[in-house]
Amino acid sequence: QVQLVESGGGLVQPGGSLRLSCAASGRIFSIYRMGWYRQAPGKQRELVAAITSGGRTNYADSVKGRFTISRDNAKNTVYLEMNTLKPEDTAVYYCNAAVQVVPGTVYNDRWGQGTQVTVSS
Repeated sequence: QVQLVESGGGLVQPGGSLRLSCAASGRIFSIYRMGWYRQAPGKQRELVAAITSGGRTNYADSVKGRFTISRDNAKNTVYLEMNTLKPEDTAVYYCNAAVQVVPGTVYNDRWGQGTQVTVSS
């Protein structure tokens, strides 16, 4: 069993900052990619940012320059630093990880339960 546990969501005013964390635990041999997705009411889930075990990152255009993803491989933890938040960033944010349980097998996607981020005055 692999679990992803998110923390750090909440209510923040426009222009404010939040930091999300996601720790993976359980039977884990390797994690290739970790990332954050978000889903706003009535919209599809979308990629926000992702980072590989080697540190390569990619971001949605809407968050470039405002959000920073980072990772602690030793702790199987990924972070999302969110600055200059806008009302349109309001969504449930989900942590995602591509996890290898047994060496030489495929990586499978695992998801966290989601954490609410609300940007409002």
